[in-house]
Amino acid sequence: MNRIGRRTFLGASIAAGASAVAATATKAEGKSLAGKSILVTGCSSGFGRLGALHYAREGATVIASMRNLQGGARAEARALAAEAKAAGIALHIVEIDVMRDDQVAAGVAEAERIAGGALDAVVNNAGIAIGGPVELQDMEAAQMMFSTNVLGPLRVSRAALPGMRARRSGVIFNVTSQLGRVIAPNYGLYSSTKFALEAQSEQLAYELAMHGVEVTIIQPGGYPTDIWKKSAALTDTLIKRADADRAKSYEALVATARRGDPGLSTDPMDVPRAIAEILALPPGKRPLRRPVHPNHRPQEAINAVSAEAQRKMLGRSPFGPWVESVLD
Repeated sequence: MNRIGRRTFLGASIAAGASAVAATATKAEGKSLAGKSILVTGCSSGFGRLGALHYAREGATVIASMRNLQGGARAEARALAAEAKAAGIALHIVEIDVMRDDQVAAGVAEAERIAGGALDAVVNNAGIAIGGPVELQDMEAAQMMFSTNVLGPLRVSRAALPGMRARRSGVIFNVTSQLGRVIAPNYGLYSSTKFALEAQSEQLAYELAMHGVEVTIIQPGGYPTDIWKKSAALTDTLIKRADADRAKSYEALVATARRGDPGLSTDPMDVPRAIAEILALPPGKRPLRRPVHPNHRPQEAINAVSAEAQRKMLGRSPFGPWVESVLD
């Protein structure tokens, strides 16, 4: 769909945003993100780390966050800072544990100070996965995943949005998963968090359309990042504290969950490249959802059906302009 509806609905803010993008492109010297300020969560490894470096190389001022900085002594933070310095790119590191309200508030405030005002983009990338059958997923595991994967993006977005709304521009990127649309055994609770983030993100997109702020949902398939190693460790801890009867009842699934890394050979840089490409687009041209995988994107059919269902349900309602301004 040609997103004329979004252009019309946002009106003057779109024109202003497009002019700003054009002006930035003129002085960018080939850097697609020159002049942009981007806060990225979960930068100790994976898509977060790769993305922080990529966006900075594309000219953005990047504020990379991770938890447990230990006064700057965390090895991952030192390595990231050293790589950025060697490349001569603008990358700053702040401490944010997305499960802590105080750190989110302080970290976003520091990011805005570094940016000199409202952020141009937030990439809610921090996330965890704990495998295993749903019956084995105790409250400790459930609360950790929901607080990180669902409430974490909510905390960060709520902290950054007042500045974006006041300036009438900005993009929230929420990294979900193809498992936020389709189901695979052993990842029922992880999928629950990603389904929830999908709903939260689309709702937010409708509500922010009138404020000139956009939301894009990134739906990666399987990629060989450290999330698998971390998932295997968290899963093993969960299974060790499960009672014997429950664990024995799901022996085959437990064995599969403990293996962790599925041996993927895809390029994790696909995700940062997709985010950079979308952020570089003019306001009003950014998609609500972007599936990312070179081979398998089973969620595409569901995305299409979902968009049509939303139009049928709300298209003739007072919310119709909001829906049409957002849907692809």
